[in-house]
Amino acid sequence: MDSKLPAVIFGTSCLGNLYKATTFYHKKEIVAACVNAMGGDLMFDSAGKYGAGMSLETLGRCLSQLGVSPQKVRISNKLGWFRVPLRGTEPTFEKDVWFGLKYDAVQKISYEGILECYYQGENLLGDYHSDYVSVHDPDEYLSAAHDPNDYVTRFKNILEGYKALHDLKRQGLVKYIGIGSKDWRIIQLISMNVTLDYVMIANSLTVCSHPAELLKFVRQLADKKIAVINSAIFNGGFLTGGEYYNYQKINTQEAYGAGLLSWRHSFFTICKKYNILPEEACAVFAIQVPGVQSIALSTTRPEKVITNLNLINKEIREEFWTEVSALQPH
Repeated sequence: MDSKLPAVIFGTSCLGNLYKATTFYHKKEIVAACVNAMGGDLMFDSAGKYGAGMSLETLGRCLSQLGVSPQKVRISNKLGWFRVPLRGTEPTFEKDVWFGLKYDAVQKISYEGILECYYQGENLLGDYHSDYVSVHDPDEYLSAAHDPNDYVTRFKNILEGYKALHDLKRQGLVKYIGIGSKDWRIIQLISMNVTLDYVMIANSLTVCSHPAELLKFVRQLADKKIAVINSAIFNGGFLTGGEYYNYQKINTQEAYGAGLLSWRHSFFTICKKYNILPEEACAVFAIQVPGVQSIALSTTRPEKVITNLNLINKEIREEFWTEVSALQPH
C-alpha cells in the first residue's frame, strides 16, 4: 500500500448510537475533539452497518458544520450493509446493540449490492468521500449459509463484490481496497483470492485473544505490503470493564462467560500492580504486534479523545507482559 496510515484511526460506531442513543450535539463534540487532536493526519472509519447509516450521515454533517475541508480528512467505509426503512420498533440486523434508529439495515454482498452500498454511503457522507473501501462482515455473511452449496454461492458473491470494488478503483472513484472482519481466517481465505491494500481485523487481535497462527498471518500481510489495522482492541469494551464481549452481552452463569470474567479480574490485578491502565495495556499491545500499522479507537466521550491518542505512548516494562502472557488467552 503506497499510503501510510495514521497510528490511530477514529472509529465512528458511537455516531450510530452503539449501546445507547446520544444527541447530535454530543456527537459533534466527539468529532470536533478528533479534528482538533489530529490536525493534518485525520482519518475516520465508518460503515453502513453503524446505526443503519447514521454514523456516515452524522460524520459528514459534523465535518461540514466544523468547516473541515474534504481534502483534509480520510474516510474508510466498510460496505455490505444497506439502509432500508424500519418496519418495526427495533432494527433487525443486530438486536439490543443499536438504539434510537429510524432505519434498518440489510446485508447486500454481491457485485450490484456492494455498488449500491458504496453509492448510498457517498450520499450519506454529503460533501465527503471514502477513498478506503472494504467488504464488511463477510464472515457473518458466510456463517449464515444454509448448506455447503449456499456457502459456495455466498463466497462467489463476496468475490463479485470485490470485482465491484476493483472496478471503482479502476475508475478512480476509490484508492484503496480492504476487508473488515471479526474472523481473521475469513480474511486469510479472501486474501488468497483477491488483491487487497489493507485489512481491518476486529476483536481477534487483542491482549486477551491473539492466537499464534494469527500473529504469523499478520506478519505475512506486512511482508506483502498489505496494511493491517487492528480494530475493536478492547473486545467490544469488555477489557476495560464493559458488559459486552465482542458486542455480545456475556452470561456469567455459563462457563465461557465466567472464564472471561476470571481472565479480566487477573488482568486488572496485574495492571494495578504495575500502575498501568487496562486501556493502556490493550492499546500498546495492539499497536506493537509486528505487522500492525494502525489501531482504530472509538469513544463516546469527547474528553477521552486525547487520552486515547496517548494510550500507545505508554512505556510498559517487559515484566508486565510476562505476567499477562501467563494468563490463558481466550
